[in-house]
Amino acid sequence: MYKLWTTVNGFEEKMRIGELAKRAKVSRDTIRFYERHGLIRSGVDPEAGNSYRIYPEDAVLTLDVIRDAQAAGLSIADISMFLAQFMAQSPESEAGQGFLETKIVEVRARQEAGARFLQMLEQTKAALDRAPQDGLDEVTRRGEA
Repeated sequence: MYKLWTTVNGFEEKMRIGELAKRAKVSRDTIRFYERHGLIRSGVDPEAGNSYRIYPEDAVLTLDVIRDAQAAGLSIADISMFLAQFMAQSPESEAGQGFLETKIVEVRARQEAGARFLQMLEQTKAALDRAPQDGLDEVTRRGEA
């Protein structure tokens, strides 16, 4: 399971954007994009006098969550809402509960559609794998007659 970043007094483990990009297997521009949209947080490195940004260790896992959420079809706005709900961990919010229930239904529907399409792809591949052989057999039999 994921352990997302939390806001605490400073970061226990910290890394610069290049290290985060390498570890998370995303580009620096991707990290900056997510940061602009509030999905990733950073601070200023107090040890480096040049305003370099530092990221918490949990940012790697947050990027994994973002990647999985996008693969499931969530938009950046949806992911932002999800992360806010996750971080708040407040079950009292009716809007938050409604959002989560809606996204669960949407992701399940995408999974079902994906499973149906995967089955169609597999059936099509199997048919095409057989088709050339079947056609060749037919041509060979005609030539023999």
